[in-house]
Amino acid sequence: MNNLLFLIPVALGLGALGLAAFLWAYRNGQFDDLDGDALRILADEAPPPDRKA
Repeated sequence: MNNLLFLIPVALGLGALGLAAFLWAYRNGQFDDLDGDALRILADEAPPPDRKA
């Protein structure tokens, strides 16, 4: 019984921490363009020319 008094607040705290991390990522635009990065890695772009000055 004493273990539950310790484990329940720890579990609630970890859940709140995970929710806070998700909300932070959502507000900072981490989920705005889910397909863009996957398609950009397949794009074949020429490397920029070397500039020798």
